Amino acid sequence: MAKFGESDDLKEAEFVGVNLGGARFVESDLSGVVMRGVDLQGADIDAPWLTEPGGSLKVNGIDVAPYLEEQLNQRFPGRADRRAKDPDGLRAAWAAIERTWAAARERVAAMPEGTVDVSVAGEWSFAETQRHLVHATDLWLGRAVLERDDLHPLGLRYGTTSTGPEPTYAEVLEARAGRVAMVRDFLATVTPAELDTPRTNPHGPRPETTRSCLHVILEEEWEHYRFAIRDLDTIEAGGS
Repeated sequence: MAKFGESDDLKEAEFVGVNLGGARFVESDLSGVVMRGVDLQGADIDAPWLTEPGGSLKVNGIDVAPYLEEQLNQRFPGRADRRAKDPDGLRAAWAAIERTWAAARERVAAMPEGTVDVSVAGEWSFAETQRHLVHATDLWLGRAVLERDDLHPLGLRYGTTSTGPEPTYAEVLEARAGRVAMVRDFLATVTPAELDTPRTNPHGPRPETTRSCLHVILEEEWEHYRFAIRDLDTIEAGGS
């Protein structure tokens, strides 16, 4: 099976009469790709940024991004509030996240022992997902807003896998609960003026505000919840 990585530049390549059946694209830039007369039967596309403002995906001339946004909001109650502008809206959005993940933890607790460590198709396990959200909170609230340099040692950066001794699930949940409480406590007293305060983007030069940093955290929470539920469904169906 042919395999292409970051060193292979396929930008603006043209594929004519090529059989890509069963191909897998992971963390790849397909923006602006043009497909004509293609067979997409059974294709499975996961592109979180499609539902961001300005996101667009045309299928047979129809932009399906607004439909995707509507369907995801219906499927995940509370998701529509992830871009709330004012303190009360953000507090309600975070309360919805807490309820949503609490239900997910209850679900996984009722599944066979070890489910939290099962990886589906090389994706993060449920426990690793919790660890990544610890890291995301550290970056976008701890570092960007609260200006703290410390990162929790159990946090997992995007694009990495767990290394070294594996923490117990109880340790992961403890770390996660601490970061969830950190967001909740911050939102409890945040003011409209503080939401407009300029902040430093932890990943690059793009300017941020406290509000936009919180929006990133909420986006991370909902997207990774969606991933986690998708994989739990697969595990329950006997897949991997």
